[in-house]
Amino acid sequence: SPVSGLLLPLFGSPAGPGPLGGGPGGGRKASGPSAFRLTEKFVLLLVFSAFITLCFGAIFFLPDSSKLLSGVFFHSSTALQQPPPRGEQRAPAPEAGPAAGSSGSAGEAAAENLAKIREDHERALREAKETLQKLPEEIRRDIRQDKEKLLQDRRGRKEAGAAGLPSLLFRKPVGAVGQEPADPNVRQKRAKIKEMMKHSWDNYKRYAWGLNELKPISKQGHSSNLFGNIQGATIVDALDTLYIMEMKDEFKEAKEWVEKNLDFSVNAEISVFEVNIRFLGGLLSAYYLSGEEIFRKKAVELGEKLLPAFNTPTGIPWALLNIKSGIGRNWPWASGGSSILAEFGTLHLEFIHLSHLSGNPVFAEKVMNIRKVLNRLDKPEGLYPNYLNPSSGQWGQHHVSVGGLGDSFYEYLIKAWLMSDKTDEEGKKMYYDAVQSIETHLIRKSSGGLTYIAEWKGGLLEHKMGHLTCFAGGMFALGADGAPNGKTGHHIELGAEIARTCHESYDRTSVKLGPEAFRFDGGVEAIATRQNEKYYILRPEVIETYMYMWRFTHDPKYRQWGWEAVEVTHFVGLSGGFLVCLVEREFSYYNLLS
Repeated sequence: SPVSGLLLPLFGSPAGPGPLGGGPGGGRKASGPSAFRLTEKFVLLLVFSAFITLCFGAIFFLPDSSKLLSGVFFHSSTALQQPPPRGEQRAPAPEAGPAAGSSGSAGEAAAENLAKIREDHERALREAKETLQKLPEEIRRDIRQDKEKLLQDRRGRKEAGAAGLPSLLFRKPVGAVGQEPADPNVRQKRAKIKEMMKHSWDNYKRYAWGLNELKPISKQGHSSNLFGNIQGATIVDALDTLYIMEMKDEFKEAKEWVEKNLDFSVNAEISVFEVNIRFLGGLLSAYYLSGEEIFRKKAVELGEKLLPAFNTPTGIPWALLNIKSGIGRNWPWASGGSSILAEFGTLHLEFIHLSHLSGNPVFAEKVMNIRKVLNRLDKPEGLYPNYLNPSSGQWGQHHVSVGGLGDSFYEYLIKAWLMSDKTDEEGKKMYYDAVQSIETHLIRKSSGGLTYIAEWKGGLLEHKMGHLTCFAGGMFALGADGAPNGKTGHHIELGAEIARTCHESYDRTSVKLGPEAFRFDGGVEAIATRQNEKYYILRPEVIETYMYMWRFTHDPKYRQWGWEAVEVTHFVGLSGGFLVCLVEREFSYYNLLS
């Protein structure tokens, strides 16, 4: 080695050849190290001092010795482990041959490595010397510049990643845009709904373009803090409705706004659930309908910004996330800082699609882990409580609801199974097991024969049903085809009964619009009895159930019930303003007539 080559002349055999040895040409007697002159001892001491100084210099002054060495000694193995760029195939590595003939190449490689080590050491020492000669202000300035460069590099890699999404073959979904109905009466009703949508869109564009919502009375824009500083919720959430209604000019201007103005680089706290269903869901549905790459790119960009929400001890995501800092937390009112079932359970569909569209499995892994956590837990009576602590992995208070706080968790289970072309057996089992427990412990029938879904609080039933719970009628019908033990007809019937109950909640009010919640106790049925439940905020769940029931049964009453709601909505002027939920309602109305 180089070190032994340096030390052998000093510690070698005294009889060795050369001027200092006793062989030919040697003029001095052989002598051991103890016989060295004072000057020779001094030279020896200098050599050792230099060697030790070099070692300590390498330890304390090299920028990153571990990475430096790994770059030298593990370069070839690292290169072999790196995947080839997308779309390229690497030639198979040659098989190991016999050792003959390899000594020369090995010697050359060793010489190259040693030369590189010397070069790297010399450069590192020069840099260390230059750094020590700088003033403290200059050193701080250099550190700031290095940090800025690192951030720019990261930004550049992200942009390159967004631009380098895997190539996908786009297939327009069947029925994305339907034919005109043969029935002139139905055509007329469809045209009226489209007119309402256009009226809503034009007023939003006039008074609140680019903001999240329009306040219809004051005619001012409004941005809910659920979206932080992200703007354009109405535009993104309306994309699929505009496309399906063939409002091509409006869809084009919405797409242009997304391309030029939709910005997720904000320093603000957002609701992970709301941003997922409004922005991420809106972008994904727009991509699958139109095939426009801008929607895929924006969806993947947003998905990456939501990933830090999963950085909890269990992987159950936070409800709230600052998308710049990556710091998350839960609603302070949610059972001791718990995450909410409907919120963390309503990410699965979008995140599975993100993995498909980006080629990055991390999105799917995050939501599949949620299932792992849930499947490890004991469920009281087979039911899923609404609160789960993301740190301890234990349930919060035992409150079970198929309405607010729980609803879309169940919806996403059955839709995950259907979306997987019925291969997601885990999602299927979780759904049907949950439905069985819901039917056993929560579904009841009033004295007047109305089927409703109560809420469960620590083993006691509260005979209340929220407007949000009315989505379940459509959900039961949607899942009927895969119901176990020949229960397909039973699930369709269950959906029809829930649809009837929810229609009654509309029909029994003076304005024929359903309340936020209605009760089945104290001698009342499907009526709101408390002042804080007597309001209507454009929720789409009842119309959604009508739509599913029409599609599965073609019973004309569901179209009629939907049209009654359209007439009331138009009569009271609700379509004059544009709120995010109104898009969902009009989408459902329109599909009822398809």
